[in-house]
Amino acid sequence: MRFRRVDPNAAAKPPRSTGSRMLIAAIAGAVAVLAFAPFGYWPLQIISLAVLFYQVLRAADIKSSARVGWAYGFGWCGAGTHWLYISLHRYGDMAAPLAVIAVALLALLMAIYVALAMGAAAWLRRRWVLSLPAMTLLVLPAMWTLFEWTRGWLFTGFPWLATGYAHNASPLGGFAPLIGSYGLGWLAALSAGALLLLTHPLPRTRWIALAGVLALYGAGIGLRHVDWTHAVGRPITVRLLQGNVPQQQKFDPAFVLGALRMYQQAITSAPADLIATPETAVTVLPHQLPDGYLEGLGAYARQTGSTLLVGMPVLDEERRFYNAAVGITPNGAPGPYYQYRKHHLVPFGEFVPPGLHWFVAMMAIPLGDMGRGARVQPPLQVRDQLVLPNICYEDLFGEEIAGQLANAHRHGKQSASVLLNISNLAWFGDSIAIPQHLQISQMRSLETGRPMLRSTNTGATAVIDGKGVVVSLLPPAQQGTLAATVQGMGGMTPYILYGNKLMLALNALALLAAFLLGRRARKL
Repeated sequence: MRFRRVDPNAAAKPPRSTGSRMLIAAIAGAVAVLAFAPFGYWPLQIISLAVLFYQVLRAADIKSSARVGWAYGFGWCGAGTHWLYISLHRYGDMAAPLAVIAVALLALLMAIYVALAMGAAAWLRRRWVLSLPAMTLLVLPAMWTLFEWTRGWLFTGFPWLATGYAHNASPLGGFAPLIGSYGLGWLAALSAGALLLLTHPLPRTRWIALAGVLALYGAGIGLRHVDWTHAVGRPITVRLLQGNVPQQQKFDPAFVLGALRMYQQAITSAPADLIATPETAVTVLPHQLPDGYLEGLGAYARQTGSTLLVGMPVLDEERRFYNAAVGITPNGAPGPYYQYRKHHLVPFGEFVPPGLHWFVAMMAIPLGDMGRGARVQPPLQVRDQLVLPNICYEDLFGEEIAGQLANAHRHGKQSASVLLNISNLAWFGDSIAIPQHLQISQMRSLETGRPMLRSTNTGATAVIDGKGVVVSLLPPAQQGTLAATVQGMGGMTPYILYGNKLMLALNALALLAAFLLGRRARKL
């Protein structure tokens, strides 16, 4: 990957075709998946992005650059989310060929963001007449980041495998409380651009690129030791349940009563300040439960001083149902109970986009069209701590969790001190989706400086501290309970206060600098 001086007497090599560049990019995109959990080879992501940028820089025109980006995105998404086939075919009863086509179509659609990013970068290079350093350090990283951020919210967003998640344990992770996961993705792309410049023919440029990378990663290591938050209140004891209920049986009426008894026994087997079940541990609506079920749990909460949080669907006054977490407190009368209703729903799994009910009709996914909870909801009081729940897919949206914490701060209220995710990833079998989701939760802890608790059906049930480190973990795919003592954290990180604004400002400054450099070069 060196930029070599051309010998005029040598025979000219034919330029590499767009097709061959696309193949290289697709392979590089697939390799990038090894940077994420459970593999964790984060340097591969830097190399992978450097390969993408190199192929774009050498592409014949803007259209070729976009095609190279599209191929990279297809390889990345196809390799990284292949486990969706399991939910569509094994548990959604979709025919195998259709499930393969559906996963491939998703990869093709997600690849459009990379295609637009690389095409836009190539267009700016021609429009502004940019030098190689300006492209690799300013334009390409900014375009990569801005379109990845767009992927995280457009059409409700699909931020799975966003670049920054690979760096929860890398030196760049120290920047997470400042600029969040998308900011880490920008720094990773910046590192890839600097890696390309290490092959620049000018020694001065090579040395500047090397010094910049060393300074960046040194700063990240130093930021790891900054305490953005502080302990508040007394620690609480928690018990996080992992039911390991097979997905084939979870919604089968013949097995529902058995699962209800299992969770009732697990909840009441020992007291704790907080006892949490996975998402939809209870698969039926409250009025469909056996007589006295919730009342019995309420009596146990009052007798032991335990606060219970149970994942179950609920109805509102208009008979619309929600994916919810129901809280039963030790000082509350039997109902009404605390409720957290899931706000950010999964397309096709929890809500049906207009005009696409025909697609959902091909799958046997229960609870497939739900109501949406409020964007800001109150936390659950547990002793001295305030626990803010989120359900499954919601912890992919760090700006929304940070926004809830910031909203309380702006209104002069105490922000939640503990985060809690309840999930059911049995839809995806024993696949890399489980460690990938755990890594996402670790990033939320890094961004907010709060511990994250995870109670899941099949894994990964875990306790994550405010530095994003997994301190306790249950083995996946087995029934069990994770008991731990957790210290809540208070205070505001810059990311809580400003969300993605700092990241967007940095990328805007990078593009402004590229524009000014290009204008100066055009005047010479």
